[in-house]
Amino acid sequence: MSTFQAPKGTYDLIPPRSAVFLAVRDAIATQVRNAGYGYVETPGFEDVNLFARGVGESTDIVTKEMYTLTTKGGDQLALRPEGTASVLRAALQANLHKQGNLPVKLWYSGSYYRYERAQAGRYRHFSQVGAEAIGAEDPALDAELIILADQAYRALGLRQYRILLNSLGDKECRPVYREALQTFLRGLDLDEETLRRAEINPLRVLDDKRADVQKQLVDAPLLRDYLCDACKAYHEQVRELITAAGVVFEDDLKLVRGLDYYTRTTFEFVHDGLGSQSAVGGGGRYDGLSEMIGGPALPSVGWALGVDRTVLALEAEGIALDLPAATSVFAVALGEEARRVLFAKVTELRRAGVAADFSFGGKGLKGAMKDANRSGARLTLVAGERDLAEGVVQLKDMESGEQRAVALDEVLDAVRAQLA
Repeated sequence: MSTFQAPKGTYDLIPPRSAVFLAVRDAIATQVRNAGYGYVETPGFEDVNLFARGVGESTDIVTKEMYTLTTKGGDQLALRPEGTASVLRAALQANLHKQGNLPVKLWYSGSYYRYERAQAGRYRHFSQVGAEAIGAEDPALDAELIILADQAYRALGLRQYRILLNSLGDKECRPVYREALQTFLRGLDLDEETLRRAEINPLRVLDDKRADVQKQLVDAPLLRDYLCDACKAYHEQVRELITAAGVVFEDDLKLVRGLDYYTRTTFEFVHDGLGSQSAVGGGGRYDGLSEMIGGPALPSVGWALGVDRTVLALEAEGIALDLPAATSVFAVALGEEARRVLFAKVTELRRAGVAADFSFGGKGLKGAMKDANRSGARLTLVAGERDLAEGVVQLKDMESGEQRAVALDEVLDAVRAQLA
């Protein structure tokens, strides 16, 4: 056994399962690229205050789950626990919002880190694909992002997920609801930590997963009853747009997200086959986040979809993605001269865009053909001294078992024809 192992709560992505993760990322990315979102990549760590201000100092993420460190120069940094604050910081720093083309539409993919209790579907290192539309207050943007996520899941073959939708109001109506909710919570039998949280951000208490807390929240006031006319109209437009697109959703009047920056539209994608860790993605509108981190007013909306959770959802539904073989052609050389010739042919195939591999290590025919089978290659090139003396190689179809001699200078054309 190796001396070292992956840290608790993390995982290694290795073949062949890693190919599924790549396919999931690509399926999500395809949807947002087609909708005009450009790729952005941010550092794996940021100033700790970026998350304290944006995500919220009362959240579990900031108070309990962030990995923080102090540099030799005294800077306080944190491994990124989520993507939105970093992407918005990058957009502000690059002045993308001043280039006259709002909204700024960005997508990203990467690893994120939270010190959580490790369990199935809940990791301390996890992968997400996210999309953000920065600088426009438009219900069509909210609807667009929900529809794009739905399309990504459907493109992967998922069907047993649900979309939960709610509105969290805005700076006009939420303070009134906040006061009503705080008054209600003060009358409950809650522990000191939860009561402290209720004074800072009472909506976070609604997200408490403990059964004894949820039981007391049955009669909690609903934000829906406190929404101002503008928020009601905005939310209704979002609902109408996604309904017209054929996207099925459920109104969840108690849905709140775990981050403080959300306003108005909030949504979550849940999969009932994943047990307690049922959320596979989610997002919403965050109209005040830019100002929270020192920028101008930039109403924005976005989501993050968990790659890890999506893979688990595929497994829960028994969906096996139709993934192309990593290798199309595998070359087996018998003898030193054949090694030199076939290695050159493999290089030629690769340069022509054909996925090709080679039997390394000087194995015999039997061992090399086992490698060819394991590679999943459709075709195998085999050559020995006699073949080279005749100026040919043997091209074998691994599916049918048919084999034929092909002239050395015709290998590329023959391979292309047979793979077509």
